[in-house]
Amino acid sequence: MAVGTQLKFASLDELNLDPMNPRLGRNNTRPDLPQSDILELMKDWTLDELAVSFLESGGFWTHEAVLVTKERLYGRIRLVVIEGNRRLAALMLLHEAIEGRAISKKWAEIAEDSNPSKDLFTRIPYIEVDSREDIESFLGFRHVTGIKEWRPAEKAEYISKLIDERGMGYEEVMKKIGSKTQTVRQNYISYRLLLEIEETVDVPEENLEDRFSVMYLSLRTKGVQKYLHIDIQADPKKAKRPVPRPHLEALARFAIWLFGDEEREPLFTDSRKVDDFGRILESRKAVEYLERSDEPSFDIAFRLAGGDEPEIIRLIENAADNVELALTRAHLYADSKELRAAIERLGKDSDQLMKILPDAPKTTKK
Repeated sequence: MAVGTQLKFASLDELNLDPMNPRLGRNNTRPDLPQSDILELMKDWTLDELAVSFLESGGFWTHEAVLVTKERLYGRIRLVVIEGNRRLAALMLLHEAIEGRAISKKWAEIAEDSNPSKDLFTRIPYIEVDSREDIESFLGFRHVTGIKEWRPAEKAEYISKLIDERGMGYEEVMKKIGSKTQTVRQNYISYRLLLEIEETVDVPEENLEDRFSVMYLSLRTKGVQKYLHIDIQADPKKAKRPVPRPHLEALARFAIWLFGDEEREPLFTDSRKVDDFGRILESRKAVEYLERSDEPSFDIAFRLAGGDEPEIIRLIENAADNVELALTRAHLYADSKELRAAIERLGKDSDQLMKILPDAPKTTKK
């Protein structure tokens, strides 16, 4: 791994934000993305806290040196920060604020009270690497499995690039980023499914990004795998298009149920219902209901799938427990009209249950 061991220093205007940074979002990254646009995309990344930290600590700590590579950018070779873009962006916005070009009142207040060290913007520590590929292992460990995690969609995109652009297999990626093979495989299939959805149906981009983790979790269920005909154990070549072409209509419906669109809300929003959603897609009756309804109800579909059976059983068992408890003392109140009325109600309800389940045993003989 060609990573330099010599600590170097550069001024603010010598360093460039990375236009291919996965955190910018897959629909924003491109080699010619202007620095001003990158900074605009990053401005809400709590950069002000970093700026205050720089001012309070007296500068940029050398052990927090950014990782830099030389790449052709905007027509010539430049120093591009691969790891440490938030720190660089914070310095950029702080410098702009001190120069009287603050992007907000908060940044103006930070600049007004600041007393930056003389070399804060002129001696930024960095370590040079030969290429961005040389720090893939570090990025993968730090941002996919480490303490500085990217969002779920960003992790999956990074894994997908290692497989599609670097030609790696699942196990190679697993070793590189320190994850499990199954996790790598599911991330890859999830990201390729996301791309396939974008080709198939018009879903708002923000919905796709925000609910990517829900889709990722849903792929663990047999119902989703069965409905979309996805082989969750597929190798990268087969998994590149997870849903076979004959089932793209099912994929379009699945995407609307999961993400919604401009006219319809998602079928559910609570990620804890993912397993229930999988159970729904295992039921022919529930799927038929979803497919024929313009505005299907998750609760109705769940009931059609028999999803509320455990709850019904729990209610009956609770009732039986309460009756058994009452039997221990009911004889003490044999003259109570209220008790007789309650027993009559219980009897009617029990008779009704027996009509629903005529084969259920009515008594237990001793």
